[in-house]
Amino acid sequence: MDIGELTKLTTSEDRYDELTEMLADTTLMRDREAYVRLVKEHAELQPLVQLVRELREVQEELAVNRALLYETDDQILRELARDEVAELEERETSLEAAIMEEIEPKDENDERNVIIEIRAGTGGEEAALFAADLYRMYVAYAEARSWETEIVDFNETELGGFKEIVFIIEGKGAFSRLKYESGAHRVQRVPETEAGGRIHTSAVTVAVLPEVDEVDFEIDPKDLQIDTYRASGAGGQHVNKTSSAIRITHLPSGVVVTCQDQRSQHKNRDKAMAHLRAILLDKAEQERADAIASERRSQVGSGDRSERIRTYNFPQSRVTDHRIGLTLYKLDRILAGDLDEIIDALQIAAHEAALQA
Repeated sequence: MDIGELTKLTTSEDRYDELTEMLADTTLMRDREAYVRLVKEHAELQPLVQLVRELREVQEELAVNRALLYETDDQILRELARDEVAELEERETSLEAAIMEEIEPKDENDERNVIIEIRAGTGGEEAALFAADLYRMYVAYAEARSWETEIVDFNETELGGFKEIVFIIEGKGAFSRLKYESGAHRVQRVPETEAGGRIHTSAVTVAVLPEVDEVDFEIDPKDLQIDTYRASGAGGQHVNKTSSAIRITHLPSGVVVTCQDQRSQHKNRDKAMAHLRAILLDKAEQERADAIASERRSQVGSGDRSERIRTYNFPQSRVTDHRIGLTLYKLDRILAGDLDEIIDALQIAAHEAALQA
């Protein structure tokens, strides 16, 4: 990001400095109302200005270290500069994402919890195993941020994979960080079930939905068909003798959700309803976006569940996000939940696209 090209940042800095000078004038306090108004404006600008100035310092340090890489013949100095450049580039990306968050209008869903649906696509058992890998990746990411996770429903295979799994992540800003994960995730690796050592390609789809409160999205009870059944585990085996699992069908749309994670029928019903509200709200928002030819979804991928967004190549330890052309060679760390570099880059691309729209 060239911060000099963003007029809003320059204007904000100039206004912040102007306000700082004005507030240093003690005579201003005689007009209590005007003073309070200026203090508030100054406080609102401060986080953005501090981020911009820190980014400028980081970019200046980057320029110095990059120059050192080409100018020195000292191998020790070159190695130190290379390490410094890598650290500064990560910091630069993080600061750019934070700045874009400050200057772009907020998505009203950003602070919500999320419901994530992961479904095995092409690839059979290998796709199901990769679906389990992605589930663990998102859980690890959530745990690193002290967010809570809770399974809503799952269909497990004999080898420990998931044909599908639905779960909730609860935490401040969860949707803002995870909303760009929707789409098809492709894996290239030698399956555990492959005797010949050949690389196979499989796919898994991910849908990320904001969790919706009952008061925010009402559903007419007459539109629902609610059935109970016995919960089952891997291979379809029944895991309890009571009909605690819940299946809810929304009759007008045909959407069906299930929940069998809890022994309590009441808790399963609450989770299933939360999942249903999220799906119906997402459908309504997508229809509204299509109706007004919304540009935003198409800027960083269309948000289409079938769109291939990312490839995980195990032989090369490579992860590529196709929407922004980002390739990282740290697959193990990413699957262990180290997603921030990808998410930060996606947020920057989305914010820049929104500013240009």
